[in-house]
Amino acid sequence: MTDHSLAFPSTLRALAFNCSLKAVGKPSSTGAMLRDVAAAFAAHGVETETVHAAAHNILPGTRSDEGPGDDWPALRAKVMAADIVVIGSPIWIGQPSSVAKRVLERMDAFIAETGKDRRMPSYGKVGAAAVVGNEDGAHHVGAEVYQALNDLGFSLAPNAMAYWVGEARGSGEYRDLHPVPSSTDDATRMMVRNAVHLAKLLRQAPYPPKP
Repeated sequence: MTDHSLAFPSTLRALAFNCSLKAVGKPSSTGAMLRDVAAAFAAHGVETETVHAAAHNILPGTRSDEGPGDDWPALRAKVMAADIVVIGSPIWIGQPSSVAKRVLERMDAFIAETGKDRRMPSYGKVGAAAVVGNEDGAHHVGAEVYQALNDLGFSLAPNAMAYWVGEARGSGEYRDLHPVPSSTDDATRMMVRNAVHLAKLLRQAPYPPKP
């Protein structure tokens, strides 16, 4: 039997952005899914820090520091310290939340922050998405997040999205599901398993610099 696990590196860190529109302290389905994602990471020995993006003053812009009052520089430091970055977003009007778009827009600065080797600071980091909502739109939201993360230098493992959508015109919430449907749980575990595997590979064999 082939052992598909990798023995090292021993410590990986994940950062999850909760891009719910709800205020801190209010229950959200995005937060509930990210708790499940964090639990799946923990099973692989990966510690996850979750940031409630709406609780921070992330100024509009595409630079790493937009001046006084901007909370993004501290959040950027967390991104730099992570091996895996998960964008957790609800589906609103068939789109990623405005908060998710703001987070991605701020990471656009990476494109201009290449060194002599032409490598963005996000090279070697793995990106993933966690999406919740009613009716439909999960694949569209995933596609937008995937494309943005790829443009910004993140690597995507196969099946890099965990998602759940409720019944059309329904009022169900992911946070109220007990238990979570097995298909959703399986997708979450697969996303995490593949992300961890890719992050380990990239630790061992980073992308080469420009010749």
